[in-house]
Amino acid sequence: MTLPLLNADGVTVGRASVAEAIAGQPIKQHLIHETVVAELAARRAGTHSTLTRGKVRGGGAKPWRQKGTGRARQGSIRAPQWTGGGVAFGPTPRSHGGKVNRKVRQQAFRAALRAHAERGTAALMDPTGWETPSTKRAVEYLRQAADALAGRPLLIVVEDADGAEARSFRNIPGVEVLAAAELETVDVVAAAALLVERAVWERLAGGPSEVEAVEPKPKPKPRKAKPKPKPRPKAPEPEPAPEAAEEPEAPEAPEAEVTEAPEAEAAVVVEEPAATEPEAPAEEPAPEADEEPAAEEAEPEEPAAEEAEEPEAEEKPAPKPRRSRAKKPPAEEPAAEGDAEEEPS
Repeated sequence: MTLPLLNADGVTVGRASVAEAIAGQPIKQHLIHETVVAELAARRAGTHSTLTRGKVRGGGAKPWRQKGTGRARQGSIRAPQWTGGGVAFGPTPRSHGGKVNRKVRQQAFRAALRAHAERGTAALMDPTGWETPSTKRAVEYLRQAADALAGRPLLIVVEDADGAEARSFRNIPGVEVLAAAELETVDVVAAAALLVERAVWERLAGGPSEVEAVEPKPKPKPRKAKPKPKPRPKAPEPEPAPEAAEEPEAPEAPEAEVTEAPEAEAAVVVEEPAATEPEAPAEEPAPEADEEPAAEEAEPEEPAAEEAEEPEAEEKPAPKPRRSRAKKPPAEEPAAEGDAEEEPS
């Protein structure tokens, strides 16, 4: 049965044998239990206290006479049954610790150390020589240490609780540092891993430990994980054009209709005479009469244009379309002139 020996950097440099006083101690669970219970009880402060009826202020006189009142006899208003009275059989300051034989305590303590040695959760520490405390150095020390010391809580036993080593390790979460003079069986049992200074271990074991040298194998430094690139924010999707923006396009259609309407009228006026020319005589008063109903027939198309132009008039008043409608009768004059030109033919 051996324990790893760590150098000043936490690297395993040897294997130390366990003394016979610890290796030969049988593990008796009932002795360990008895010792642990006694040690936990002894840690209780035991300062709880209450006042008895003799310590409560007042209540010196008898509240009423013994007989003749019809009430129960009372001797003091500070009796336990009275409000504000003393406490009967209350706790008083005392020590909760029990007596455990010295040999039983020794056997339980050595059995707890042997249990750690058998599980491989114990290690020895050579003097580090640190002049100033450094938690960063202590963290690196534990990282280089054997995997058996990875358990938490980790108990580190040192000679001086105010030394640089103790002040370096005590700031690490899950690590408890104790001086050798304060070490008890309950501390060893509660720890998941145990790291003891070599000088302290030899004093507890009752003799020096034989060390077998081992080739040191320091652990490589862990690689820093590259931070994941932050996702790029997605480009905002183009919002659909609001309906209000499309409304101005609607008036364009009525304008085209207004312009096309005269062309349609002119086409009708020009085509009708061409179709009636062979039938009509040389005189052309009749074609003029025929043209009037054609103009009247084309006029019903104007209300559709007016209906289409009504929203435009509501949104943007435009006097131009109204003027064009007013000038439609004169627009027929060119058509009449065209008929006059065709008469000589």
